[in-house]
Amino acid sequence: MAMTMQELREQFYEKLQQANAAEAFEELRVRYLGKKGEITGLLKNMGAIAPEMRKEYGAKVNALKDEVEASIKRRIEEAHARELEMRIAATERYDLSLPSTLSEGSYHPITLVQREVEQIFASMGFTIEDYDEIVDDYHCFEALNIPKHHPARDMQDTYYLSNGQLLKTHTSAAQNAIMRKYGAPLRAIFPGRCFRNESTDACHENTFFQMEGIMIDENISISNLIYFMKTMLSEVFRRDVKVRLRPGFFPFVEPGFELDISCAICGGKGCPSCKNSGWLELCPCGMIHPNVLKAGGIDTEKYTGFAFGLGLTRLAMMKYGIKDIRDLNSGNLKSLDQFVK
Repeated sequence: MAMTMQELREQFYEKLQQANAAEAFEELRVRYLGKKGEITGLLKNMGAIAPEMRKEYGAKVNALKDEVEASIKRRIEEAHARELEMRIAATERYDLSLPSTLSEGSYHPITLVQREVEQIFASMGFTIEDYDEIVDDYHCFEALNIPKHHPARDMQDTYYLSNGQLLKTHTSAAQNAIMRKYGAPLRAIFPGRCFRNESTDACHENTFFQMEGIMIDENISISNLIYFMKTMLSEVFRRDVKVRLRPGFFPFVEPGFELDISCAICGGKGCPSCKNSGWLELCPCGMIHPNVLKAGGIDTEKYTGFAFGLGLTRLAMMKYGIKDIRDLNSGNLKSLDQFVK
């Protein structure tokens, strides 16, 4: 004889009370809610129900089905909670009040140098800007007077992405956007991480940090560039720094220069960090090319400007006497924990 709906409910709760494991709960679900389950079977008896009672009967069956499903779900959650409590209780406890043997955390040397240089330039009226690490070809090259197929692109060893964009090879990629944002006159620096697909050695990395700087105004000349760079370096090193300016070719400046700093690691005598030359290339710079100014919406009849790309990674090496550039990206805490500030 088939059970009534109330008898089926009572039977289910009796079985549910006895269940205490995931397998038992799954068996209950199949027995009462499966395609051939007890509650599903109630719906098969619809034909024996008077037509005027079928709607009410079906609603009661569905309500029982929801009730059973919710009850099983609740018991499963309760079982999981008990299991978690047991695991927590069995976990080894630590007394957080005990003295720690861990040393104080430290800043990365590049972070320290970047903050210091930002403060120096901010005191000289420069704004500090940020820019994306993923850029398009126009901002990284074409807006900087480097058209497609220009040989200077071969020097960049660029990481191109499948969507046509690229990882910026230099912080100069922000020049056009900053010019468009502020117009002229303008003083701005924008530090950032750069990427080049090249082999690593003591003085080269495929991921490094630069700080781009531009100053645009009336009657700007090379002497302004030299003044700001020497002021910044003397502030960073707390002494006069020996630098040299030699000709350099960069499509986005004319004339262009390489500003080198006397190697602080070897005192100018020559070592692997400076390729035994006694000098370390620190800052490509020069007067901004008129084509770059025009692309940035600047009136070249009225304004001139200079730009520089300061190597923050190499500056950190010189300031802190770090011989191998690869140490800076190594994540070696023994190498970095000395820079506490």
